[in-house]
Amino acid sequence: MSPQPTTRTTYAALLRGINVGGNKKVPMAELRAVMERLGHGDVRTYLQSGNAVFLSTERSPDTLARQLEAAIEAHFGFRVPCLVVDGPHLRAVAEACPFPAAELEGKQLHVMFLSAQPSPERYTAIDAQAFLPEEFRLGDRVVYLYAPGGLGTSKLGEVLHRPALLKGLDATTRNWNTVVKLVELTRD
Repeated sequence: MSPQPTTRTTYAALLRGINVGGNKKVPMAELRAVMERLGHGDVRTYLQSGNAVFLSTERSPDTLARQLEAAIEAHFGFRVPCLVVDGPHLRAVAEACPFPAAELEGKQLHVMFLSAQPSPERYTAIDAQAFLPEEFRLGDRVVYLYAPGGLGTSKLGEVLHRPALLKGLDATTRNWNTVVKLVELTRD
């Protein structure tokens, strides 16, 4: 009997907090090498901010994230929180965007990817009216943020990233241009 062919899935790894202000430097060529040593195929990176696309036979994004975190810590000497999402989830996130993405600049729209689905009650203390014209909406393991002035000056973005609000969750944010590019790179 011949072995069954192994199906590989396309994933995106989203690393949090690397290559910002000279801290936690992770050269993309080294990141690709670390991921290839884990057995991942067709590893590609996008930008210097910790986006990698790869193929794997592993079915659990959480397992892939923990393996990548351990490999990065072993190689670079510091912990980097990682989220791993598959191509279909990225496409679903893009398709479910509650804001008119086609009408906005990429720097105005952001997606905060979360390691688990938070309860809506977690966000009830946020006075949404106080932050207008900025707005946020919950999605499937994501928070969509419309920040007309960009994330760097967003007061609502600051609130959404507070450790008390994110307690128990890993989170990393990408602008809409990056989300669109990752959707494109993870198409099977």
